[in-house]
Amino acid sequence: MFAVIKTGGKQYLVAPGDKIKVEKIEDEKGKEIVFDKVLLLEKNRKLEIGTPFVSGAKVVAKVLEQGKGKKITVFKYKAKKRYKVKKGHRQPYTEVEILKIDQ
Repeated sequence: MFAVIKTGGKQYLVAPGDKIKVEKIEDEKGKEIVFDKVLLLEKNRKLEIGTPFVSGAKVVAKVLEQGKGKKITVFKYKAKKRYKVKKGHRQPYTEVEILKIDQ
């Protein structure tokens, strides 16, 4: 059994027991959250594709931790114009564990 969910503008292929990092969700550690935007659902070798979402389907997950990703360096430069800007960025994320997929 697996599903494709949409959260934070991205799509994730999930199955019960998976641990994934999604865009930051404002919830405390240990709290259960429900993803109701299910795009595709596979159950008992039968595929159900939503238009755009599968009606009645939801994915229940538990928040494991809040964190920040690895630091990236953003560097802008224009030749012969004495222009250069250096910035760093760390994208916040929420790590969740998929508990169950309901139809």
